[in-house]
Amino acid sequence: MNKDRRALLAGAGLVGAGAVVASPAAARADSPRRPERRRGYLWLAGDHHLHSQYSNDAMYPVAAQAERAVAGGLDWIVITDHGNVPFATHSVNPLVADIRAARDQHGDNLLIFTGLEWNIPAGEHTTLMLAPGRNEAAFLQEFVSKHDARVNGTRDGTPANEELAVKAIQFLREAVRRGRIDDALVLPNHPARLGINSPAETRAWRDTAPEIVIGMEGAPGHQAAGLPAPGMARGRGLYDSNPGTWSFPGYPAEAYRTWGGFDWMTAAVGGLWDSMLAEGLPWWITTTSDGHQGCGDWVKNPVDPLNQTGYDSIPYNDRGDTFNSTGRFPDPVNAGRPITEYSSLPPGVYNKTWVGATGFGYRQVIEAMRAGRMWVCFGDLIAGLDLRLGRTPMGGAERVRRGEKVKVTVTVDLADRPNATGLVPRAARVDLILGTVTGPAADRSSFRAPDTRVVRSWDVSGRTGTVTLEHEVTAETSFYVRVRGTDGKRSAPGNFGADVDPAGPAIDVPGQANPWEDLWFYSNPVFAAVR
Repeated sequence: MNKDRRALLAGAGLVGAGAVVASPAAARADSPRRPERRRGYLWLAGDHHLHSQYSNDAMYPVAAQAERAVAGGLDWIVITDHGNVPFATHSVNPLVADIRAARDQHGDNLLIFTGLEWNIPAGEHTTLMLAPGRNEAAFLQEFVSKHDARVNGTRDGTPANEELAVKAIQFLREAVRRGRIDDALVLPNHPARLGINSPAETRAWRDTAPEIVIGMEGAPGHQAAGLPAPGMARGRGLYDSNPGTWSFPGYPAEAYRTWGGFDWMTAAVGGLWDSMLAEGLPWWITTTSDGHQGCGDWVKNPVDPLNQTGYDSIPYNDRGDTFNSTGRFPDPVNAGRPITEYSSLPPGVYNKTWVGATGFGYRQVIEAMRAGRMWVCFGDLIAGLDLRLGRTPMGGAERVRRGEKVKVTVTVDLADRPNATGLVPRAARVDLILGTVTGPAADRSSFRAPDTRVVRSWDVSGRTGTVTLEHEVTAETSFYVRVRGTDGKRSAPGNFGADVDPAGPAIDVPGQANPWEDLWFYSNPVFAAVR
């Protein structure tokens, strides 16, 4: 990397990220990073929200995204191009053909799922993730044509459109049950960004098919968007909106910003995520890159004016073809400089969702995600995480007797190698969060779990290797536990007060958020079922 480029990227907090983008071929299928089996599971890093040249605001071929994912240390990805009329008209068959070709190239090195960034009727963008099978293309074509809100004009948050969302999920459930597709998962993306995913809608989606709608993107992509100029200088995660016509009126203003890079629904202890866990039902979180481009890339979409405006109607050849007329962009071209105003970071460089699989395969990844054996991490802050209640791991439920003392064990493998910045990240603190299971929500619009709070914090600064942390809980009623950790560089009292969360993530200020100076990890919960 030349000195001028390094100085520019360093100013944007992207020294290492640019290096990864510059040489994706450095990690190819003939020299794979081998996933590690730890504490009974094969931990596979992935990203369920990546775009290709078949999206109206992206640029990379599927093959290039696969190469970038391998370079970023990922084991599985989902290609989730935007649902819209050009995509439904032109893109599905060539996209699936490109995905199959990439699978052939990478073999057992990288699992590549077909997906869709589904515009769920009346709601936000949502990952649809399909298990591989002979009907992938035909089913995706049918689904996007019939059920995508940008294709059929059902974006408005009306009761009729909310009902169409439920019917679409019912359609998915029946397709899996009847074997039309091998399996499917749905996870709403950046759920609080526009405020249009209400608590009641979210519960309705989950309750319609809990084996398919398993959780949400707890931490969005576009983490470089908050960098000051020469970065994009917007909200981290592109969270810089205000309430709109169809936003849920109960959400506070702070819900439209990220907190330590995490969606408010996840970051607020005692908030919406906890209110759903308090029902005693699964609702898991993930993180993704939402990779359209990569901050620091030296390439660009041939017709992208680089001024944060749309370009899907700009001709890209002498015939006058556009994305809108073909459903595809040409391959990217040399930009002549590193594009620091891109909002995403390359796949795996910053956002990783780790799944505890029983083996390396498509079905095993889906089964692990459905089971909730997942934890999420920014910037490779830690190398491994295990949370147990008794002997039960993340996503499970430990059966205990009332009054019984049950041990919580948190095992953290601290980072021992540099992340994309070239520095070894250092965890400073681990927090244990406990919430009471109170049963189904009487108010489906509730986003509060007042009994949930931080009950223990451990200082792990200066420690190395593997750290084991323990806490004992007397089980008087059913409950759940989850953990999070931080590098300790930015903290503030939580959204619902210091007595609930004395040192949680701080709200991110648009144009002033360097993601590399604010690293967090979160587990999914373990439940205790008291009898």
